[in-house]
Amino acid sequence: MLHYLKIWLATARYSIVRTLMFRGDFFVWSLVELFWMTVNILLISVIYRHTASIAGWSKYEMMLLVGTSMLIQRLLMGFFWSSIFEMGRNVRTGHFDFFLAQPGNVMFMATTRKLDPDGLLNSFLAAGLVIYSARELGLHPGWMDVLLYLFLILCGLAIHYSVLVLSTSAVFWLTSAQGVEGGYFTLTEFSRIPREAFKGVPNILFVWLLPVVVVSNAPARTLLPGFDWRWVLWLFALAVIWLALAVYVFHRGLRRYASASS
Repeated sequence: MLHYLKIWLATARYSIVRTLMFRGDFFVWSLVELFWMTVNILLISVIYRHTASIAGWSKYEMMLLVGTSMLIQRLLMGFFWSSIFEMGRNVRTGHFDFFLAQPGNVMFMATTRKLDPDGLLNSFLAAGLVIYSARELGLHPGWMDVLLYLFLILCGLAIHYSVLVLSTSAVFWLTSAQGVEGGYFTLTEFSRIPREAFKGVPNILFVWLLPVVVVSNAPARTLLPGFDWRWVLWLFALAVIWLALAVYVFHRGLRRYASASS
């Protein structure tokens, strides 16, 4: 583990140095993400001017949920998105050979090579939204509640990472996985909706089968009344299952990979 930590720290330093070389690009993308987050918050404010509750969730409970969803997505963007997105292009061009020659696990090397400081910067704003919403709700979580919240955030991040790796791994069988990657972002839109809003078939599909709702609802519920420990076990189990599936599919895809040298 120390070996992989040293490798990751080296790649993180490279990414930060590269970002500092292109400061204008960094600030522009940071502002774009900030604008997107602001639009989502303003949308909630506009909606709650006309209603007091949505699926039993008040205004600041909804902001807590949206902030949790944004926090997971910003962490995903900061730590993994660029590397996983480029993985599909590298497989198509044959540049994926570079990772096969690295002294480490191929999946780790290919999905953690780049860091996006702009995504990580906006993760602090998402965390700020969660803290602000909790204060407006008069919540006073203890250390155990905070640790449990962070643990479920990591579980949600693992699920998002796994789904994105699965989506991109389709490039090993298909000419291009761009459509699949776009479908992933469409599914993540459901993570900002309360679980109680899903009934019937959508409840089975988006809550129990595809973990696009529970990844944000479960952590948010740890800070709100009515918390159920079964959601902790369910989210942890989903994280293990989806991560194992991502590892399996990725390595199956490696067997089909035709390198540039071949």
